[in-house]
Amino acid sequence: MAPRTPVVLGLVLLAAVAVATVHFWSVRPEAVRVPEPVADEAAAPALPPDPLRSGAPDPVSRQASGEPGGSGGSGSGQIVVDVSGKVHRPGVRRLPAGSRVEDALEAAGGVRAGTDVTGLNRARVLVDGEQVAVGLPPGLPVTGATGGGENGSGAAGVQGGAGPSVPLSLNTATAEQLETLPGVGPVLAQHMIDYRTENNGFRSVDELRQVNGIGDRRFADLQPLVRP
Repeated sequence: MAPRTPVVLGLVLLAAVAVATVHFWSVRPEAVRVPEPVADEAAAPALPPDPLRSGAPDPVSRQASGEPGGSGGSGSGQIVVDVSGKVHRPGVRRLPAGSRVEDALEAAGGVRAGTDVTGLNRARVLVDGEQVAVGLPPGLPVTGATGGGENGSGAAGVQGGAGPSVPLSLNTATAEQLETLPGVGPVLAQHMIDYRTENNGFRSVDELRQVNGIGDRRFADLQPLVRP
């Protein structure tokens, strides 16, 4: 063996060791870091804000929750109607908005037995301030103004006629206007005015029975023609 052969072999061996060392470090296992868990708050879907905690207005409308509507007048959820004629309890009635004629009749105690209501539309929706007249004689409209002027012409100047064109107010009519009612003369008209003065007005048409000179038959004739 030549003298340089061991030296060459030693260098080759060192190179092999160096290569093996580099290869070992390049393929050694590395530690893997476990990912941090995601917070529950971030994973959960966003919920709508609570109106009771945030101070936001209640999404349920006032009318749907049964609370009263806006103020003013009789209120947006109420109407006032005048039921007169042949009902058991005539007078002014307060009803929920959207009520029908049938509801007004029930609030007035119902229609008297034997009353002809053929021309009365019970399914009609009522409006605030209207009058429902039941069993009026033909030719007497529900709405309008009582005739008569300063000179006594018109319905107010006719004595013993068929009566006024609309139900006459017992609390505001003059003696001359009361005399237009069938069977009412100056004496009976004065009795009606005296009763009105002594009792602070008529609260219902039925109080006519308490007026001196008005019996059952005359009351039946006057009832559909007057109102409180």
